[in-house]
Amino acid sequence: MAAPPAQTQAQAQAGARAPVILKVAIVQQIDSLNPFLAVFQSSTEINRLMYDYLTAYSADDQTVTEGLANRWEPSADKLTWTFTVPQGKKWSDGQPITARDVAFTYNLMLTDEVARTANGSFVTNFASVTAPDDRTVVIRTKAPQVTMLALDVPIVPEHVWAKVGAIKDYANDRGPVVGSGPFVLTEHVPGQFIKLKANEDYWRGAPKYDELHFVYFQNSDAAVQALGKGEVDLVNRMAPAQFDSLEGKAGVTRNWAQGRRFTELLVNPGAQTRTGDPVGDGNPALHKVEVRRAIAQAIDLDALVQRVNHGYAEKGAGLVPPVFSTWHWQPEQPRGFDPAAANAALDAAGYPRGADGTRFGLRLVGRAGRAYDEQAAEYLKRSMSDIGIPLDVRLVSDNQLNEATTAATYDLAFSGWATNVDPDFVLGLHTCAQRPGADGKGGTTDAYFCDAAYDELYARQLSEFDEAKRVELVKRMQARFYDQVPSIVLAYDNALEAYRSDHFAKFTTQPAQNGVIMAQNGMWGYYRAEPVAQAAPAARGWGGIAAFCAALGAMAMLVAVYVRRRRATAGERE
Repeated sequence: MAAPPAQTQAQAQAGARAPVILKVAIVQQIDSLNPFLAVFQSSTEINRLMYDYLTAYSADDQTVTEGLANRWEPSADKLTWTFTVPQGKKWSDGQPITARDVAFTYNLMLTDEVARTANGSFVTNFASVTAPDDRTVVIRTKAPQVTMLALDVPIVPEHVWAKVGAIKDYANDRGPVVGSGPFVLTEHVPGQFIKLKANEDYWRGAPKYDELHFVYFQNSDAAVQALGKGEVDLVNRMAPAQFDSLEGKAGVTRNWAQGRRFTELLVNPGAQTRTGDPVGDGNPALHKVEVRRAIAQAIDLDALVQRVNHGYAEKGAGLVPPVFSTWHWQPEQPRGFDPAAANAALDAAGYPRGADGTRFGLRLVGRAGRAYDEQAAEYLKRSMSDIGIPLDVRLVSDNQLNEATTAATYDLAFSGWATNVDPDFVLGLHTCAQRPGADGKGGTTDAYFCDAAYDELYARQLSEFDEAKRVELVKRMQARFYDQVPSIVLAYDNALEAYRSDHFAKFTTQPAQNGVIMAQNGMWGYYRAEPVAQAAPAARGWGGIAAFCAALGAMAMLVAVYVRRRRATAGERE
């Protein structure tokens, strides 16, 4: 008779005690758990836990460190990069991770337009990707590419994904999902929860607790209340008043850090496909850059930061937040807040006030249930009224907002993005090539911006290995974007987080000094979380949260599997 299989460490420990579970509150819906399609910050955050990238960013200072590859070397002409995938790393089902998995992932993106939905800009310049053996990946590029150590693409197992049919139809949420990261997805009930378990065979070592659950809440008020009751352990993206309310609360520790995301107001510039066909139904008045500039000039960003962000943000300008100081840009001559000049510009552009005092109306779309959108919308209504533009405010769900901005059925819309360590991705969102094709596929555009001068600067920065010269190009790109106003960067949000320090003693922040726990350029906050030894998990069981989530699930809209864009839609995004 065969001997029973040996227990894993986690199984043996769980047999002696209740599993230790980290419960994280989320208020943004999941667009997809398919890493080729996932674009919401909530989705990409979970994918980072399931799949490693070719390289990673260190927790201490966000410098490049080992991912699936532990060595890399460019050729003298910078057109060929050779990466080494060491022996010994395994997929969660026990199969070895090899260079062939890496080549498969990138080649799938090169040959399938849908697979380029989320992260296609990283491989646009690739000429070929090969794996001459199990340990070696060779990537040849069409032109030198400075971002080769910043390819933020989840690597998937070939032995699983080679059997997948149409990428756009694959949900990738039937557990256990085979991955390479510190956690394995075991269950997903849309609108209720996502459950993952610790990967005992993770090559960096297993996490220090058993399970990680993401619990849905309708809004941040409900999430903060659950944190206060000890029903969840970790919350972020709080409104200022919610964050302030937790000061001095027993068992709760707050974390206030400079964040890596920005909030923006999209201004539909006349959306078009890559082939120049019109998309959506934006107001034609916004096609004129003079009108877009006037709208920007009518918004007092300092007042917005104080009244809506309550000081927990910095005034917006360029596309790269100040947390990445090397790449951050501020205008030498800001356009400033000047309603009189805005009114004069609109008159000169051919839009005088009518008998009722208005020029033309605009629609503003935002996310329902998010305090920022609700409060900022009211502020913008007053600001636009001062220049004769009445706003029709429509607050909708995450998915409805994403659908509107994807289809360009908006005039103004709240959005936002979390920026990577290297600025290339967020800059690439605004190139002409990132607009969708005629069939609506393949695009990851943010604002439907297309500008020859911007594209030329983008191509130059991508091949510039002299950092000082590249910094200059990146800042010139941000200046061009600011001048053309396809969107207005309203603010750089601070990270407002809190956790139950009576349940979990320590979280690793990125970077180590004044860094964030959630929404990192990595998975360190979750992976290195340390539970309090004396915590009694059974005392805070799943029952209460499950009942709440069941009721919430009845109201929640099922999330569409195929969503094009890596949008931080007003509910979160990055």
